[in-house]
Amino acid sequence: MAGEPFDAEEKKEEATVSQLAATSTIEGETHHAAPSATTGEEGAEEKTGGEEEDTGAQVAPIIRLEEVAISTGEENEDVLLDSKAKLYRFDKDGNQWKERGVGQVKLLQHKETGKIRLLMRQSRTLKICANHLVLPATTLQEHAGSDKTWVWHASDYSDGELKEELFCIRFGSIESAQKFKTAFEEAQDKMRGKEESADEEADSAATALGGLSVEEKTTKEATEKPATEAQA
Repeated sequence: MAGEPFDAEEKKEEATVSQLAATSTIEGETHHAAPSATTGEEGAEEKTGGEEEDTGAQVAPIIRLEEVAISTGEENEDVLLDSKAKLYRFDKDGNQWKERGVGQVKLLQHKETGKIRLLMRQSRTLKICANHLVLPATTLQEHAGSDKTWVWHASDYSDGELKEELFCIRFGSIESAQKFKTAFEEAQDKMRGKEESADEEADSAATALGGLSVEEKTTKEATEKPATEAQA
């Protein structure tokens, strides 16, 4: 009899422990159930996304871009020289040389007029940094005794207006510099011959006009003479 109270208390404690265990088990199951469900949803989403990537469907662009032909102004010209170089321009205000850019320098001859010009564009931007006619009076000079560098004056139109410029061009090798000089002087010879032909044509035209004037004067005098004699 004396041990009954203790037995009752032990039974209560066991019941309480069992309830707590049951509660913790339920909470544990509830706690661990949510992540598994979430993982399943994520797996389903990944699977769905993977299926979308593997469809290989092609989506047509909303706007179709057509190729546009770009005119450089060089289409009607023959290339006499094309070489890489670095160009400088003399700044009179700052009394110093300023770099115009690195790019391809070209000598271009027009197919119809026969005129030859020097054109140079920057490599990356294609911006024009030199654009002028090759004239027989232009003189190439070495800069500071360098075999790779040439200096000359020109009436340049690269900035959209005609300006007198002093240019300095530097090549990567002596061979390239000499090749430029040779091509430049050959272009000058062609332009010199063209100017002489133009002068000869101008002289011939002037002579022809003079002959026509004399002929017209003689014809006029011959026409007026009989009329004068008739009056007499």
